Amino acid sequence: MTPNDNPLLNQAPSVLNIGIDGFNDSISQHGGRVEHLFWRPPGNADPALAWDLARLMGDPRIAAANQEVTKRIIQSRPMWEDIALRADSVWPEMKGSRLLLHAGPPAAWPEMCGPMQGAMIGALLYEGWAQTAERAQKMLENSEIEFAQCHDFKAVGPMTGIISGSMPLIVVRDGTHGNLAYTNINEGIGRCLRFGANGPEVLQRLKWFETVLAPVLKAGVRHTADKTGGIDLKAIQSQALLMGDEVHSRNAASTALFFMALAVPLAALAGTRQGPPQDHIHQTLDFVAKTSQFFLNYSMVSCKATMDAAHGVAFSSVVTATARNGSETGLRISGLGQQWFTAKSDLPQGLFFPGFKQEDACPDIGDSAITETAGFGGCSFAASPALTLLAGGSVSDAVRYSQEMYEITVTKNPALSLPALDFAGAPCGIDVRKVVDTGIRPVVTTGIAHKQAGVGQIGAGIVRVPMACYVAALGAMAQQFLPD
Repeated sequence: MTPNDNPLLNQAPSVLNIGIDGFNDSISQHGGRVEHLFWRPPGNADPALAWDLARLMGDPRIAAANQEVTKRIIQSRPMWEDIALRADSVWPEMKGSRLLLHAGPPAAWPEMCGPMQGAMIGALLYEGWAQTAERAQKMLENSEIEFAQCHDFKAVGPMTGIISGSMPLIVVRDGTHGNLAYTNINEGIGRCLRFGANGPEVLQRLKWFETVLAPVLKAGVRHTADKTGGIDLKAIQSQALLMGDEVHSRNAASTALFFMALAVPLAALAGTRQGPPQDHIHQTLDFVAKTSQFFLNYSMVSCKATMDAAHGVAFSSVVTATARNGSETGLRISGLGQQWFTAKSDLPQGLFFPGFKQEDACPDIGDSAITETAGFGGCSFAASPALTLLAGGSVSDAVRYSQEMYEITVTKNPALSLPALDFAGAPCGIDVRKVVDTGIRPVVTTGIAHKQAGVGQIGAGIVRVPMACYVAALGAMAQQFLPD
């Protein structure tokens, strides 16, 4: 047979290229058709890591544990039941001490990012521990203030996540499993403590929270809780997915649903002896109505209650917390106790407000990625085409991000439907093993903070969780779960 008799040699080649894409151009230039398949060796080509991964992937104990974890996630029922008017009434450790909680894994003062340091200074001024910013900074530099992570107190906080003893707390109980979770109240937009601002207007707003907003919220939710056990946050979250939110970076629908749930009991209380002053009710509803991200903190604490119920299952490889402090990102794994697996945070990528650019951005920050661990945010990006207008990309990108997350999760959550994916359940249970095996890093939708204290939000976009966090967690799993 001559070459001309072979049909394969008489037509342009069709090639499936796997792995390195360097061969694609030469084939295309010679008339061939190329389909590229992204692939990388498991364990990032580390033989020891790949061997650990192979053994962990086939471990029936892990499979059973992960089924238990995702069952708890799916069956959770986070209910907003109260407002604690002071954080130190919930946590006795705060009484008589100078303790501040912050977002993310542990951070020491010298390593804290600009917004975190600015927010710490603001908290000292708010509490009256210092009268000037200069004095507050000196106290922080001299280690006169104690720090702890919100997560260690069953709490979460957006961006810097600062919580001090006088701040009101949202109190949520998982109605299925009984555990409690806490967060602070969303400050709205503009100059806020969570972005490191600490000027008079910031402190005045926090004092208004104490005297007006928090008591009104408490009255409204207690009126409901006495009759129905509280306000069902998961019901709001799941309905908001059908209305264009992914319930992390976009909360317009969820805030509207929350407003409806709150307005009814407050209307019933208005003008009664047991109700708050009517002008306080009006101020509160006006603030919520003008703050499209007001529900964010409720979404976060709802997810915290869910994921705390899913934490502590022996042999599980499911991520139960993802948190960032503006310098490092950390993970906690259900089967690995309270240990953090950390790596340097990436810079978010997205669209910037006029006058700002990538170089102005703070590395990823905040506890709000707890929403991704529970199936919202990046997992549910397909539900929020409108978010692409703020965060960049296209609607097809949003769908692709959710589809990627299916590759690295244990199952689908039938309680969280994504309309753009034929109402499929949202990805549920980020699995450390699958992340390392596929090389797909979880997507987090996020606001972008300026790296300097007090400037505030300068854009929105996405960020990927560092692979090094998952590699470290996998190593710990191998050490604890596998025989020598």
